[in-house]
Amino acid sequence: MSVNVMIVGVGGQGTLLASRVLGNAVLKKGFDVKVSEVHGMSQRGGSVVTYVRFGDRVYSPIIGKGEADYIISFELLEAARYVSFLKPGGQIIVNSQRIDPMPVITGAAEYPEGIVEKLKESGAQVDELDALSLARDAGSQKAVNIVLMGRFSRYLPDIAKDEWIRAVEECVPEKFRELNLKAFEAGFAS
Repeated sequence: MSVNVMIVGVGGQGTLLASRVLGNAVLKKGFDVKVSEVHGMSQRGGSVVTYVRFGDRVYSPIIGKGEADYIISFELLEAARYVSFLKPGGQIIVNSQRIDPMPVITGAAEYPEGIVEKLKESGAQVDELDALSLARDAGSQKAVNIVLMGRFSRYLPDIAKDEWIRAVEECVPEKFRELNLKAFEAGFAS
C-alpha cells in the first residue's frame, strides 16, 4: 500500500522544494519514498509536475491516471490539467492563484472560468485556499509552496507537526528558514 501525491504548478513556484520537504518528512517516519524528477518546463511559466510516492515498499515514482491520492496544486489551471490523475474521491489542495499561461497572455485563448466548481463536479474533494495571500503575510509571495505544505500536513496525521517543521528546517537554506517556518504555520493554521 502506498500513498501517491502529485505536486503540480508553474515553473518557478517551488514545486521541487515542496517535494523535498514532503519526501524528507515521510522518509524520517521510516517509509520507502520515491520522488520523481520535475517533468515539464522548469522555466518560469511552463507546467511542472512532481510525483512523490511513499509506503512500506515503493518501486516506481511514477503515478498514472486515476492513481493519485492527493494533488497539491500551486495554481488553479494546473489542478484542472491534472485532475484526471486523481483517484475517485481523491483530495485536491489548490491555491486559488491564477497565473495566465502563454496562450492567454498572447490573446490566443481565454483563462477558463469556474475551475473549482468543475473540479468538484469531477468527484474530487477540493480544499481551496489563498496561499498567495498567506505567503505574502508570512513575508514573501515565493513561500506559496511552504504554505501549501503546511495545509497538506493536516492530511497526514501520522506525521507530527514538529516533524514537518524539522523537514522544512532541513530543506530550506538558513537565511530563508524563519520566513518559511512562518509560511508553514500560516498554511497549517488556515
